[in-house]
Amino acid sequence: MSVLFVTGTCTEIGKTVTTAALTATALAQGRSVAVLKPAQTGVTADEPGDAAEVARLAGPRVTTAELARYPEPLAPETAARRAGLPPVRPEEIAEAAAELAASHDLVLVEGAGGLLVRFDEQGATLADAARLAGAPVLVVAQAGLGALNAVALTALALRTHGIDSPGVVVGSWPKAPGLAARCNLDDFPRAAGTPLLGRVPEGAGNLPPERFRAQAPDWLAPTLGGTAVL
Repeated sequence: MSVLFVTGTCTEIGKTVTTAALTATALAQGRSVAVLKPAQTGVTADEPGDAAEVARLAGPRVTTAELARYPEPLAPETAARRAGLPPVRPEEIAEAAAELAASHDLVLVEGAGGLLVRFDEQGATLADAARLAGAPVLVVAQAGLGALNAVALTALALRTHGIDSPGVVVGSWPKAPGLAARCNLDDFPRAAGTPLLGRVPEGAGNLPPERFRAQAPDWLAPTLGGTAVL
């Protein structure tokens, strides 16, 4: 995979930290990595966004890029409209990913929120961008109760758009997982029709960057370059 899109089943579930873990793992293997954030919402011009957080955790050797930034923490289309700024269109995302792929071994495109969040007034989504890019989409899910339906719906949307997915990563695996979380490890592959490919520990983003980079491969399956046995 030279280009991999990363989406979540909802927001605030560890998508950025998962992207950082993927980046750190690839960098440790000597691969060049670029991280593209098409639409950064909820931060002002002088605040660090998700791409900067990936670089902080994974290391300065990663190339980061943003296409647009909107100050309010809303869906990209809504945030762009309220700010009076142009939206990001799927063609722009696919073109930017292709340009980065020309000079990097791996390009990670981190979406905003879930797969079908609107990017423009035409209703275009991250799925449209991934389809144009001909790239697979990794699904980051929450761990516990309620996650199965969200995983199944995301997988259904991917299939409807004709997009491949390598699998599912749990974006924040709790230190003391409850019954639902433990059962989900077996149920996610059945709900998604794809393998479970990782468990990023809860609080991983708070680790010192050196420890984060050293431990990241242990959280991901070999399919994603890691060493985890799930």
